[in-house]
Amino acid sequence: MIQREIKIGVTYTGTDEKHSNYVRWLKGNEPIEVITLSPLHTDLESLEDFDGIVLSGGIDMHPKFYNNNVISYPNAPLHFHEKRDEFEIQVFEISQKNKIPLLAVCRGMQLVNCVMGGSLKQDIGTTANAVHRFEEHDKAHGINITPDSLLHDITEVARTIANSAHHQSIDSIGKGLTINCIADDGIVEGVEWIEKENKSFFLGIQWHPERMYKFHLGELPAAKNIRDRYIKEIKKSIKKTV
Repeated sequence: MIQREIKIGVTYTGTDEKHSNYVRWLKGNEPIEVITLSPLHTDLESLEDFDGIVLSGGIDMHPKFYNNNVISYPNAPLHFHEKRDEFEIQVFEISQKNKIPLLAVCRGMQLVNCVMGGSLKQDIGTTANAVHRFEEHDKAHGINITPDSLLHDITEVARTIANSAHHQSIDSIGKGLTINCIADDGIVEGVEWIEKENKSFFLGIQWHPERMYKFHLGELPAAKNIRDRYIKEIKKSIKKTV
């Protein structure tokens, strides 16, 4: 039985309000310490001592990180945060080297895909944005989960509801990754490793489970089951090292 607090690092999403949603969701009612990770305040070497890492959502990655030189596109941000991109790429690499359980949310999932050689649709277009893009509040839509995937094992359903707040999506899939769910319009909603043996837990999701509670969706499998399984995998990982 684990006596000490679990320590989870969450990359800073850009605003305190949004970041607090991750802290609330991850902590639940357990003795969990959630630490903010950022390029200005985090010593990368210290990440080796973390029990779990979450790559959070936020603004678009700079296109150069997926070998694209187009920086002016529909709904592009006024400014990119390249230092954050570079920092989070290093965070991902450290998590893999040290087999730290990793959850990648929205932008975080896209970043992992790009690190693994995949690419992004810079803007999913007017029709898809009507379903997926944030407009005053998150949207919600159905997702179809691949049978026999890790995500299916976690959620125990073939279809559920997720929230949505993005205008980009995965285009070509990164090496070693496989798609585990899609929206009804074909937008990629989740990824995981093809080969999971000898790897630490990794799940990438396009939605934001940490704030589904705001829309009375917090008990759905796309939120509650993912949080519970992630914490379970962290505890399992800790037991292996003690």
